[in-house]
Amino acid sequence: MGVIKDLLKEELDNSLRLKKEYAEAFKKQQAGSVIRKKIRGHHYYYLAFRDANKVRFVYKGKNISPEEMNKIKEARRLKAKYKGLIYKLSGRIRYIKKALHGKEE
Repeated sequence: MGVIKDLLKEELDNSLRLKKEYAEAFKKQQAGSVIRKKIRGHHYYYLAFRDANKVRFVYKGKNISPEEMNKIKEARRLKAKYKGLIYKLSGRIRYIKKALHGKEE
């Protein structure tokens, strides 16, 4: 039984390390969505994101280049990917911790 526990401990360490790396990568990604507002007949683009409990808007200009739009979309896609990976790892970590604290026969 000692071999299995050693493997579980190693898997727990790897999962915790990966979760930490994914959380850091998640924080590095730019947050927010592009919002188009119509003010007095003109369209203006803003980057909207949540800062604590407030929604913040950062002015991006009258036009957004396709490169910048793709960059924002890619950041959103990566944030969603990392969030999903963190969620899966959290479930795996809970499972392994329960298995490690089980009774030995």
